[in-house]
Amino acid sequence: MSNNLPKVAWIGLGIMGSPMSENLVKAGYDVTGYTLEQDKVDRLVAAGGNGASSIADAVRDADVVITMVPASPQVEAVAYGPDGILENARRGALLVDMSSITPQTSVDLAKNAAEKGIRVLDAPVSGGEAGAIEAVLSIMVGGEQADFDAAKPLLEALGKTIVLCGPHGSGQTVKAANQLIVAVNIQACAEAVVFLEKSGVDLAAALDVLNGGLAGSTVLTRKKDNFLKRDFAPGFRIDLHHKDMGIVTDAARNVGAALPVGGVVAQLVASLRAQGDGGLDHSALLRSVERLSGSQV
Repeated sequence: MSNNLPKVAWIGLGIMGSPMSENLVKAGYDVTGYTLEQDKVDRLVAAGGNGASSIADAVRDADVVITMVPASPQVEAVAYGPDGILENARRGALLVDMSSITPQTSVDLAKNAAEKGIRVLDAPVSGGEAGAIEAVLSIMVGGEQADFDAAKPLLEALGKTIVLCGPHGSGQTVKAANQLIVAVNIQACAEAVVFLEKSGVDLAAALDVLNGGLAGSTVLTRKKDNFLKRDFAPGFRIDLHHKDMGIVTDAARNVGAALPVGGVVAQLVASLRAQGDGGLDHSALLRSVERLSGSQV
């Protein structure tokens, strides 16, 4: 493809990474992808992208490298070491990490990358699988204004609300707050669902009217059908929300912020995972409330 758009390397083609990378292809970008599962690389190629056989191969000629992997250990695994991004990307490249990781990991990554002449943004997202597919993600960014300005046109092909929140790590801090709010919100909805059902109310009607008032939320809009149908196919897995609750409770402790309700919900997420529901969507917090309310789940 001959155009003057930056060449993109995309590392991590999971539930979020696959549709996001495909949206960049649709927007006219030259995207070369690498991930551990060959069938996911093949999917990107089928959508008009290019496949790579290694991280080094993917990033060698890239102007922008985007990573979308599960957690801090995976970011470190793809960034560092002889086969990683920092050793193989060219000087002046921009590394945009869209994973949700600890703020400190992002700060360290930016520092280490700077020594190689590589600029970094932390740019985690909110909006789940649906937001990724529809390219309406909320993207919270940490880093330098100039790098944010350079990345913004590309990010606009992936999301709708794109905000620079402060220096390196700030995007991750805002994402941690996002995950706190989402988990508490899902938990409140789950408790309401069980209460309504046990009371014999028409659940669909009740959720519709609740969503029209102050109790309404994007969470309820997105997850209403999950609750009604008990459909917990993962848009965002409990395992990942468990990781995120660890990030927010740890980060809050470090800065001296109390999360009394967040702490309780973190434990409910952890218990759901311990009961074998880690692979389900986070709306499956409903199962936890059902168990506590005496239902066989």
